[in-house]
Amino acid sequence: MNVELRQVHDSDLPVFFRQMNDPESLSMAAFTPEDPSDRAAFDTRWSRQRSSPDVVARTILADGDVVGSAAVYGVPGEREVTYWVDRACWGKGIATQALRALLAEVPERPLYARAASDNAGSLRVLEKCGFRVVAAAREYAPARGAEIDETVLLLEG
Repeated sequence: MNVELRQVHDSDLPVFFRQMNDPESLSMAAFTPEDPSDRAAFDTRWSRQRSSPDVVARTILADGDVVGSAAVYGVPGEREVTYWVDRACWGKGIATQALRALLAEVPERPLYARAASDNAGSLRVLEKCGFRVVAAAREYAPARGAEIDETVLLLEG
């Protein structure tokens, strides 16, 4: 499968919105907006991200189809990576390939990542890309409506 990143296009946003409202994906991601079904808030968030010089946001393509997004955001020294892949594409190596491409595009280090501690797939992707576990936290996860364990990972130079 050919996985590529490109700039986010307006036509990608309805796909991202649909992906973000899949109940199983929301539960696995855990740390989501309070109301992922609020399209106005979704559009505002993406508009802000796409116009910020501090955010590198990309669309993930697999064999030419939009299958998710990946980004780096935050202040220098504390920047984080994030990604979202359509549930239909889980387990195919797409997230790993996309994250590797993003890390090649954004060479600054350190970079952090966070994942629900029970999200084995995402933790595996991050570790394959060189991130290592540096901390654990307990945070409120809107998608689950409860505090859950979170794993904090770091990618150094």
